[in-house]
This record gives sequence, structure tokens and C-alpha cells, in this order.
Amino acid sequence: MITSPSKPGRAAALAAVLLAGVAVPAQGQQDRPESLLPPGFDEPAPTPAPGPAPSAAPAAPAAPRGEIVQPLPAEPVAPSDSPVANVAAADEVEAAEIDWSKYEMPEFARHSLARVGASGAGNEAFPADAFGGASGKYLQTLMRRLDAPVASRWASILLRRALMSPVNTPADINGADFAAERAWVLLRMGEAVAARSVVEDVDTENYTAPLYEIAMQAAMANGDPAALCPVVDKGAAAIPQRGWALARAMCAGLAGKPTEAGQLLRQAWWGTSQGDIDSLLAEKVLGTGAQGRRAVTIEWAGVPQLTAWRWGLATATRVEVPAWLYRSAGPNVRYWQALAPNIDAAQRAQAAELAATAGVFSNAGLVDLYSEIEQAGDAAGDVAGVARNLRVAYTDTDAGARLKALRTLWNEAETPRTRYARLILTARAAAWVPADPKLGEADRLIASMLSSGLDAAAMEWRSAVEPRSEGWALLTLADPAGAGAVSSGDVEGFAGSASRRKGQMLLAGLAGLGRMNAGEAQSAAAELDVAIGGSNVWTRAIDEAGQRGDTGMVVLLAAVGMQSPNWDWVTPEALFHVVASLRAAGMVNYARMIAVEAVTRA
Repeated sequence: MITSPSKPGRAAALAAVLLAGVAVPAQGQQDRPESLLPPGFDEPAPTPAPGPAPSAAPAAPAAPRGEIVQPLPAEPVAPSDSPVANVAAADEVEAAEIDWSKYEMPEFARHSLARVGASGAGNEAFPADAFGGASGKYLQTLMRRLDAPVASRWASILLRRALMSPVNTPADINGADFAAERAWVLLRMGEAVAARSVVEDVDTENYTAPLYEIAMQAAMANGDPAALCPVVDKGAAAIPQRGWALARAMCAGLAGKPTEAGQLLRQAWWGTSQGDIDSLLAEKVLGTGAQGRRAVTIEWAGVPQLTAWRWGLATATRVEVPAWLYRSAGPNVRYWQALAPNIDAAQRAQAAELAATAGVFSNAGLVDLYSEIEQAGDAAGDVAGVARNLRVAYTDTDAGARLKALRTLWNEAETPRTRYARLILTARAAAWVPADPKLGEADRLIASMLSSGLDAAAMEWRSAVEPRSEGWALLTLADPAGAGAVSSGDVEGFAGSASRRKGQMLLAGLAGLGRMNAGEAQSAAAELDVAIGGSNVWTRAIDEAGQRGDTGMVVLLAAVGMQSPNWDWVTPEALFHVVASLRAAGMVNYARMIAVEAVTRA
């Protein structure tokens, strides 16, 4: 439900489009993962015509007009010495001698498709029945049509938790397919590690074609092509695409079988030019395996687009992707970059700040990253300056010096997103500044603390803020006790001093949290033109899910209502229903933080 504030009528129309035909497979761009490779690359690899001698390399394909194609050097192997033939012969002899039942997992130890998901540190699991009685087809349609990432950092954190959690599989969808749908949303959100966790909770013998597709996407998003090796043969059989043929070659190379890898690579490369960037990257991965002797140079000039395949294999082999090429990919790829441990910390800093605004990176993660940069001492330019100022903000004994460093970090940010990122970066340092109005910067200090959920520290500033200031508005929303009802006059006064847009978001948040009585809320809504009583398909769906306590359903529908690259297109009406439904479903802490974020970023 993304609508322009000036055209609220579009809200109902979009909601109806999103939810009216839930039983019909979506036809949009999110129906299935994009191919990892460019158009035509995923076509089934042509089988080379058999030559007169089994050991001879296949003849090189005809070069396109005007292009000289050098064939790969052959690696002649006598038929009797072929490791592939020897392995096959050994398999035939030994198959009858091995009792494979001794090595199979007993039934009770296998993962059930009735409940798939991952939980652990940093991901408090949702209840198993978080999606209530919703049908799998309904959930599938919502997930496929969700245009991720979504506007809210806190809504994104909630959505990650819900999609990762071990939840019941609806009766009308295969458990592996349900896992694939959830992992695909997580990948589009930039949550590469979370997506891999969901994929890996399915036993490989239960994989379906959709899950094989998502498994490859997740492996690339994590820069880990070796993750494909346990399923590569079955994946290649289920999906006859060149990507899987190349994956077989890479896995053979990583397993220390250069001859077999070379044969598989030539078969997968058949019909493409020797300068094909996707094949060259696969060959570079192949060469990193034991006994690998392939030296491959990657040239990005002329590459029109950064795909998941290109990013994943380049990252795995420590080939730097040029900054200009990231502009051809979605923001989720920058979030994958932020999470990639084998990319230099200084190169990840900017991406990590952006990822933090989308809930992919935490305050602690950002501080650790800049601490690593500062300790290394080899970063240059702005990144080094941020690291130095951050150290002062956290460690200087003088409150004035710490505040000066914080102010420098905040003022250097040039865009709304980077300004919010800097608030997240400095959250704990802001919490250590004493609540003294004489120091100034109360509004930004409070916003910084609340960007990371430090409400207890922020509330210490309650007596130090000016009435109807932005700091006052944020603390009124964040107050865990919710003491005292807010009047329409206070909301309208804040709108007059801050902005009408911020006033609308404050009203929506307070009304959703139940911090205003009905009469005062209606009066302020009329003054600020916020139709909190409006109703459409989406509002009824999320309201009913909240009343039922279906936490996962509320979170998914909240993301549907906030699917925008920024807050500019999230309406106050949508915010009201998101906050109210989260509160009704027992997630009031997240409801408070989303309301605070809305006012901060409006």
C-alpha cells in the first residue's frame, strides 16, 4: 500500500491489486528469482557432438563474425586413465559391497518439512503458528509481490525474524517450496545469511526445483559457491541450465579434480565466447581448488550489469567489483557486500551504513567494523575520518569533546538515508552523553538512541526537551509506560513547529499506540487530513490478523503496506494500521520503534 501523500485514493487501489487475486500465481517481476546469468546464458548447455576419439577435446565453436575465439587448451587423457571412468568402475564394483543404510540419518533425526526455519542468537523465533490458518498460496502470492527492501528498518528486522523462524508449513504448499519463497524474500531484502539459514534447514533429499534455484541464489549472495557442492549433481539434473553445469565444474575443481573439472568446464562453456565474464569467473573459482593451476584475469570493462552470479563468484575469489557496476544492481547487493567477511572492512563501510538503515546491519556491527578500520590504520579519506571521530565519540572523557565528534559525524552525512545511518552508528555513544539541555543537540541525541532501541537511555532526556519539539515527539512515542494521553493541540503544535508531514506521522503513531482518546485523535486527524478511519482490503486484512494475534501475518502485511525504497511514499494511514495491528498482536515494542522511525525519517 504505497501511496503518495497527496493521492490517498491510490492506497485502496494498490491494496486491492495486491490482495484481490491471491489464488492466481503472480505475474510480476518477483514471481521467481531472476536468473543469475544474463539472457541466454541459462539455456541448456548444448551437448558437443562426439568426436572420433573419446579423449579428444570438443572442437571449438565457430567464432562470431569479427571476433577471434581461442579454444581452451585440451587436456588429453587416455580412456584407461580417466579419473571419471575409474570412479564409475569403482562405483559399480563397490555398490554391492557397501551397506548404505549404516550411513543414513534415522527418521527421528531428519528435518521435517512440516516446520522449516532457523533460530538462534540474534533471531528470537516467532511462534510456530505465526501465520495462523493462512493458505500457502495466499502467503506465496504476498511474498512474490512484495517489493523488498521495505522502507522501515524496524519492520525489516521483524520481517527477517518472521521469515527465518521455524513456522508451520501450510497444508496446501510443499515445505521445501515454502522455505524457498521465504528465502527468496530474504535475499531481496539483502539478508543473505538469513536466507542461507532457511535453505539449509531443508534436508537435501527433500529439495524441489524452486529450492534448488534459491539455493544457488543464496550461495552467490554469500560469496560461497562451495555451498552448492552437496546438491550440485541433483540440481543440475533438476534444472538443465548452464549455471548448474558450471557449478559442477567448479565443485570438481574445489574437490581437487582438475582433469574432471576441465572436462566439465569445456562442456559448460560450449557455445559461448572465450571472453565470457560468467564462465571466466567460474574458471577462476575452479582454479582455487587443490591442484588448480588456472590463472584467470577478470576485466570488468564492457560488463553491462552486475548479476548475483558475477558478484558471488568475484567475491569468492577476492576479485574487486568496481563501484560503478554496483549501480546496475538493486540495493540488496550492497547489503550482501556489507555482510561479506572476505571483503576489506574499509570497502564495506559505506555499504554497511546503508545496510543498517534497512535493518541488515546493527549498531554493534557498524561499531565493530569501524573499530577494525581504525585499528588497521591503513584506510584513507572519509572512512578513516569517520573511524577516528567514532573513537573520540565513544572513548573521550570529556562530554563536550564526545558531542563535538558526534556532531561532526552527523553533519558529514549528505542524504536522508546516510543521515539516519549515522544516527544508528552513534547510538550507544549518544547514550553516554549526560542529559543536559545546555549541551544542545537533544533532538538528534534522542533520535540516535532510539534508532537502535535504547529507549531507557533516551527517556532520561524527558525533562530536558522542549515541549512540542522533535525530541518531545520521539520520547512521547517511545515511552514504554505511555503515561498520559496526548492532546490534539500538542500534535497540531508539533506539526506547526516541525512539518505537517512529521505531524501526520506523530498522529498516526500516537493513535495506533492508543496514546490519544478517540475525540482528540479525530480532531487532530481532521486538522491534519489523516484518514485513520478509512478501510480497504489491506487495512481489513492487517487489522484482523492483529486481532487474531497472528504475528507473522501482521508482519508480512505490514511490509506490504510499507514496500517503498524510502519513507516518502508510506502514508500516515498505513502507519496507523501497522502500529495498531502490531500492538494488538502483542508486539508493542516494535510498534513504538516503527512510530519513532516514521517521525525521525519523515
